[in-house]
Amino acid sequence: MNTEKYIFQKSSKFSDFESFDKIKDAKDELENLSKELAQLQDVMYADDRYSVLICLQGMDTSGKDSLVREVFKSVNVNGVNVFSFKTPNTEELAHDYLWRHYTKLPERGKIAIFNRTHYENVLVTRVHPEYILAESIPNFESVDKITDAFYHDRMNQINAFEKHLVQNGIIVLKFFLHLSKDEQKNRLLRRLDKPEKNWKFSAGDLKERKRWDDYMKAYEDLLEKTSTDLAPWYVIPADHKDTARYLVARAIIQKLQSFNFNYPKLSELEKNNLNLYRTEIENS
Repeated sequence: MNTEKYIFQKSSKFSDFESFDKIKDAKDELENLSKELAQLQDVMYADDRYSVLICLQGMDTSGKDSLVREVFKSVNVNGVNVFSFKTPNTEELAHDYLWRHYTKLPERGKIAIFNRTHYENVLVTRVHPEYILAESIPNFESVDKITDAFYHDRMNQINAFEKHLVQNGIIVLKFFLHLSKDEQKNRLLRRLDKPEKNWKFSAGDLKERKRWDDYMKAYEDLLEKTSTDLAPWYVIPADHKDTARYLVARAIIQKLQSFNFNYPKLSELEKNNLNLYRTEIENS
């Protein structure tokens, strides 16, 4: 399947994916894709020119955590790091809103996964503009000053941030796990029905669910204004978890394959030295 059809286009609407059918054998196919991803990361590490930033966004229960677990389970644990950005702490609030994301960027050869990302700064804060006041930004001392223009300025700043990353060898892949409201209801109820999942439930989930329409409006504007040629958004239908995982894995692999990573080539002298080392080991 060509996952390019899931790259967000300006004409796309979320409803385009409501009738999407799950992919047959997606779970079995994911096993192979995870191993292929592990091999690509290994070569990328040896190639030592690029790194990867995976950005995951989605409503509560959209399956971000389990997607990370299943898609990257075959990747060397030293080759991938996962970061989940919660409410900014005191140290983070003492810096600009992108600072804490800069500090978690991947080094060459490695993959960093932002499970909730720098886009929270134009998403959650847009639904709850009062959160911006904690940043102590000059000239924004009251909520009434935080207009659409404020968020659009931030989106332009984020586009510049991602352009800087790409131009310095970080491959940026952004995925919006598009969950339907009905499926979120089913998943929240399962958290209540299954004792082993009770700990995942939070009353705050219900509070945010009541703002569903506000979040969808914020997401649509965000995707519209921050899907660029250098760092496009992939809108992934997420009601069926195995399908979502499969599509994300395919998109990542297709992107990485386009870079033609290679293991370093040895000179003839180095190759001859390997033979000498082999002989020495065999005779030791």
